[in-house]
Amino acid sequence: MDAQEIIARRVAQELQPGNLVNLGIGIPTLVANYVPPDLKVFFQSENGLIGTGPIPEQGLSHPLLTDAGGRPISALPGAATFDSAMSFGLIRGGHVDVTVLGGLQVDAHGHLANWMIPGKMVPGMGGAMDLVSGAKRVIVAMQHAAKGKSKIVKQCNLPLTSARPVNLVVTDMAVIGFPDGKATLIETASGVSVGEVLAVTEAELAIPDRVPEMQI
Repeated sequence: MDAQEIIARRVAQELQPGNLVNLGIGIPTLVANYVPPDLKVFFQSENGLIGTGPIPEQGLSHPLLTDAGGRPISALPGAATFDSAMSFGLIRGGHVDVTVLGGLQVDAHGHLANWMIPGKMVPGMGGAMDLVSGAKRVIVAMQHAAKGKSKIVKQCNLPLTSARPVNLVVTDMAVIGFPDGKATLIETASGVSVGEVLAVTEAELAIPDRVPEMQI
């Protein structure tokens, strides 16, 4: 099982029946692949669709059915389409239960940086700021380190997405929560020890007496 699958499978366990869920670009889009078939959740694309289905097979995509990143998607029976103003009204109005976003950095207090690297051209923040500020629960799905550097840092040195902390970070090595605003190790990936997590984590982590393994 590769790193992205580990992350997506574990995040899927956080979804509850009836949730309205927004999946960001990258690893978060994989989460939909691992939702149990009997778990009814509603996936929203911020460009104006609730009821997104799986990625269509080659040759069966529709040019007007895309996700917020412009990639082809499908619509399930009963799906609803609307303009982006309505879509962002749902996000800003607090009607999205869970958003799953990728990350460049998350700091020791749960602040997320995920929208730009200084000096690199970006089209804009997109919906990330609105989602972190407006969703009831924010989950970050990202790899624990990149190019040998921890993505769980003491303090973000990239521009923050929002002043609001996230609720949970799921990586290929660990699940980290932020009770009382402090990064806390909740689970380790299968075969990964607490010591191995600490060795590749820049931020200081609170360690409970018992840290279970992810069950995926």
